Amino acid sequence: MSGNNITRIFLARLAGTAVFDPNGDPVGKVRDAVATLRSNNQPPRILGLVVEVPLRRRVFVPITRVTSIEAGAVVITGLLNMRRFETRAGEMMVLGDFLDRTVSLVEDGQNVTVEDLGMEQNRNGDWFITRVHVMRKGRGLRRKGATSTVAWEEVSGITHPETHQGVTHLLSTLSTLRPADLASVLHDLAPKRRVEVARALDDERLADVLEEMEEGARVSLMAELEGERAADVLEEMDPDDAADLLREIGEERAQALIELMDPEDAEDLLRLMTYEDYSAGGMMTTEPIVMSADYTVADALAAVRQSEISAALASQVFITRQPLETPTGRYIGMVHYQRLLREPPSTLLGSIVDTATKGVNPNASLNEVSSYLASYNLLSLPVIDANERLLGAVTVDDVLDHLLPENWRHDHRDLTASSAVTSAALQSIDSQLPKEG
Repeated sequence: MSGNNITRIFLARLAGTAVFDPNGDPVGKVRDAVATLRSNNQPPRILGLVVEVPLRRRVFVPITRVTSIEAGAVVITGLLNMRRFETRAGEMMVLGDFLDRTVSLVEDGQNVTVEDLGMEQNRNGDWFITRVHVMRKGRGLRRKGATSTVAWEEVSGITHPETHQGVTHLLSTLSTLRPADLASVLHDLAPKRRVEVARALDDERLADVLEEMEEGARVSLMAELEGERAADVLEEMDPDDAADLLREIGEERAQALIELMDPEDAEDLLRLMTYEDYSAGGMMTTEPIVMSADYTVADALAAVRQSEISAALASQVFITRQPLETPTGRYIGMVHYQRLLREPPSTLLGSIVDTATKGVNPNASLNEVSSYLASYNLLSLPVIDANERLLGAVTVDDVLDHLLPENWRHDHRDLTASSAVTSAALQSIDSQLPKEG
């Protein structure tokens, strides 16, 4: 979005706004927005806009295709999919489903009427419904009550009608499960229900779950996601897992999704897909922690402290010449996490770098990689090309994924299915969700 854009948009006011392509030619008018509810009453995620084009046809425009929302104009990029829009399971029309609904204020239980809903963009570029404009009941005939704008979390009773209420309750029940356990629960659901739950998860959560699913299950689930949503989820996955999934879903579908992805993310995946699956290049992630020698111990500790960094990747910081994005400049060595803990925060990484671990080339076999990790007690291993550039890192969990039998996830599910939390989740599915007809 451009820097001049309004950061909060009220959707009832946006309805009727003209939509233009990048050349300034009119495309149609905004009629509604499509959202999906999330667990624990978190603000719903906006998936896209419903735009009415000539001949009164309503089509869907993914929110990722919207480049500008300004007073009196919405600008989109890319080709329009002219297929007539229809909502899918887990989706709702913001204005059609929410406007004029009677809901309650959490603070005092007072019933109010929804008059508008405001969406805001977060730092990652995603849009969420964060505000609800409500009207209280007036006194006397023809008198309107006072209006106010409250946070999404300050109202209750805004749920998707009918079956999707059950999905919302289910998500709340499953919200504390680890991705591997949630993947097990999804595996045991009926296909239709599995898709409903997957569509209601946010991109990051669904990405984590897909990384833990068996090949056949995740391929069939990806086939049910719209292209833009599928591309967003791929961008949230670890690059090596996303590359594996693209190999699994077929060349034509993979190419279509790559074209929808951010060019930088797509470039990483295309590079990974050129390597054999059981080679170091095929197993590596292109996003290890990389710094130059003039960074400090404090800088490195701040990097490994990030919650989204896996334990295996956080165990080493790789030191290279500029550029620091893979493929990097010349690889120098690594600094181990324990060494960071023993040094003063102002220490330069160049003074404590371990230059003995040379890494492997991208064509190294699974046996070579696993032997190297075991021999030197490493949790991750640098992958270096012929020009001594760092291409990525192979972590011990990536190696285990390839060493274990193909059905290891199924065996793991058998071991954990009797646990209290999973059993409770499955009972919740039976009790809360309506049966399929």
